[in-house]
Amino acid sequence: MSDAAVDLGRVIPVATDASPPHHSATVRITHWTTAICFIALLVSGIEIIFSHPRFYWGENGNVLMPPLFSFPVPSSRSTVPTGYGYVLTDQNGWSRYLHFEAAWALVLCGVLYVLVGVFSGHFRNHLFPARQIAADSYNSLQRLTYLVVIFALFPLMVWTGLAMSPAFVSVLPATVTLLGGRQTARTLHFLVSVSLVAFLLIHVTMVWRAGFKTRVTAMITGHTPGSPHE
Repeated sequence: MSDAAVDLGRVIPVATDASPPHHSATVRITHWTTAICFIALLVSGIEIIFSHPRFYWGENGNVLMPPLFSFPVPSSRSTVPTGYGYVLTDQNGWSRYLHFEAAWALVLCGVLYVLVGVFSGHFRNHLFPARQIAADSYNSLQRLTYLVVIFALFPLMVWTGLAMSPAFVSVLPATVTLLGGRQTARTLHFLVSVSLVAFLLIHVTMVWRAGFKTRVTAMITGHTPGSPHE
């Protein structure tokens, strides 16, 4: 909205309302909720890996089978051969509970973000490739990366996670059979996790180089420092 001032016969628009938020409330809330959930999933996921730091391909996997790959770290279970003469304290209980709770919180947050993004035009205006891109907007490579993360990596993460759930698979067996087995699902789940961690590191680096205070403030308040809202 703007009023008009007359100056020597010319109509000059005069802004009366502050500029729109750099990030909507939904984007900001889902962004930080996702960040918290991802950290919880990362910490609990690492603890879960320590219970069996070996990965397989197919339906079955156990200590008598050669792994597809493994990590040279001690296990929290004495039955898992890792080459160490000791085992770590078993943290499998709380880590699995936290992983489960954080995963569902992330799923609900993601569903909300996608629904609002579709109906509000967020994806169309800010993420889908455009011929002309504003200077303060994402460039084409950034837009493509975010789309891959939102519509490919996160859905695959959810799918592979559900494929490891006996209760869910008992209802929808195709969840795991389409992937080729529970061990394949676990391995893919780990590889997608690594991809998301790599994205997170690159994302934080880009935010830092673009102006950490400015970018983080915009994601917290919805506006950049020095805007009319401050």
